[in-house]
Amino acid sequence: MTETAQSRDQSENASAAPAGVPSDHVSARTWAAFVVMAFGMFMAILDIQIVASALTDIQAGISASADEIAWVQTSYLIAEVIMIPLSGILARIFSTRVVFSVSAAAFTACSALCATATSIDQMIIYRALQGFMSGGLVPAVFAVAFTAFPPSKRSTVIPVVGLVATMAPTIGPTVGGYLVDAFSWHWLFLINVVPGILVTIGAWLLIDFDRPDYSIMKHFDWIGLVAMALFLGSLEYFLEEGNIEGWFQAEVIRYAFVVMIVAGVAFFYRSFTSRYPVVELRAFGNFNFAVGSIFSFSLGIGLYGLVYLFPLYMARIRGYDALMIGETMFVTGAFMMATAPVAGILQNKLDPRVMMGAGLGLFALCTWQMTHITAEWDYWELFWPQAGRGVALMISMIPVSNIALGTLPPQDVKNASGLFNLTRNLGGAVGLAIINTLLSRRDDFHYDRLAASVDAASRTTQEWVGTLQGLYSSHGLDGEKAALLQLGQMVSQQAWLLAFIDVFVLLTALFAFLTLCSFLVRKPMDGAGGGAGH
Repeated sequence: MTETAQSRDQSENASAAPAGVPSDHVSARTWAAFVVMAFGMFMAILDIQIVASALTDIQAGISASADEIAWVQTSYLIAEVIMIPLSGILARIFSTRVVFSVSAAAFTACSALCATATSIDQMIIYRALQGFMSGGLVPAVFAVAFTAFPPSKRSTVIPVVGLVATMAPTIGPTVGGYLVDAFSWHWLFLINVVPGILVTIGAWLLIDFDRPDYSIMKHFDWIGLVAMALFLGSLEYFLEEGNIEGWFQAEVIRYAFVVMIVAGVAFFYRSFTSRYPVVELRAFGNFNFAVGSIFSFSLGIGLYGLVYLFPLYMARIRGYDALMIGETMFVTGAFMMATAPVAGILQNKLDPRVMMGAGLGLFALCTWQMTHITAEWDYWELFWPQAGRGVALMISMIPVSNIALGTLPPQDVKNASGLFNLTRNLGGAVGLAIINTLLSRRDDFHYDRLAASVDAASRTTQEWVGTLQGLYSSHGLDGEKAALLQLGQMVSQQAWLLAFIDVFVLLTALFAFLTLCSFLVRKPMDGAGGGAGH
């Protein structure tokens, strides 16, 4: 196999370096290109949660039904999950510069189109296109971090990548809540336009990490592409809509499941038999990459699951609006930013397994704290679990990225980066599907149990209802009806809280188990990996 363009460029740069310049020197242009790409990645990931925080406002603005508005997110996620693994081979064919710049330009244009949507059909189409283009922005940054920078620089670049990947979804509700409160839902999309234009121009002028290889087009696996799109699209739909539709009780879910299985078999067959597969799966033959992907999948569950659960509690139990939710959620983002430089230093001093174990253990502690939640918990009760989560995400995401991508040869990193990011997104999708199903079923279970315990013949119940009945009657209301209604609301609230606690018990068990498993990972060899072929 011939040497890759990436390796050739780096060899030429090394030989041409002036005397006295260290061998691990990184040019200012490379740093500038990385910053531009990181900002584009931040913009793409932020867009998921910034829109999720204001779906009701968008629903009112385009006159969509409750069922239809969910497709604003679903269409985006389905398209994104298809593009993420595809971006690797596209970067090999057209170069990182072309793929990233075109994706940034198209993402920006689709953002502007979303702001002009006047119907749900338009919004779904624009969001799907926007999601597809965002999938070309995220994996490229991970790949560049491990191919354009030598190992000695990773203590700087990897924390930046980890911070962007985890902080963007965390502060999404904050930004979304502010924009809707101060302006309108249109600004959820318009906010991308000016930064998107700057990222596009900067990427085109600065990125120069590799060269295109158009010869791959002659052997491009179109059958594999169609199989992958059907497999990942139906999988994402199955996970996103399954609980809403009642899983296999709905005919459309059964069809999606069949398509997922058939397309999945075809996709994996083509991946292992095609000369130039759409997605190169051989990276999973690397033990650390396979294990790192499992941890990335699990972190996706924690990252996206808690970004969903915390606002759900604050809206349903505490009655917070979008802005109040955002202000409360910002605690996690603030602690992530504060931890990033510390995590970069620890990366050079600690065994990555120890660092990852500490992060996962702290995550388990924070989810365990949430098992004690009550309906009275407010900002300060939620402060420390959120602060700890921010620290835990930064400390664990960095070594997970290093373990997964840090020992791969440079020519494998582009494809592997797409797979690595795909595992995190699929972890979020699977986690949300499990969380929603568990919340629904445990809510029903606890409601039935509590309702049975609140016996109308019980003396305690009669006294409580009697007290409320007298209070409401004194205000000219139907005392008995109002008292029974409030009793039902209390039972419903407590049942949901108990279901909420059950979810956090499960998450605590998961991350406690992962903490133990982190010490079974093989320690990456010092200086090994895809960084600049060193």
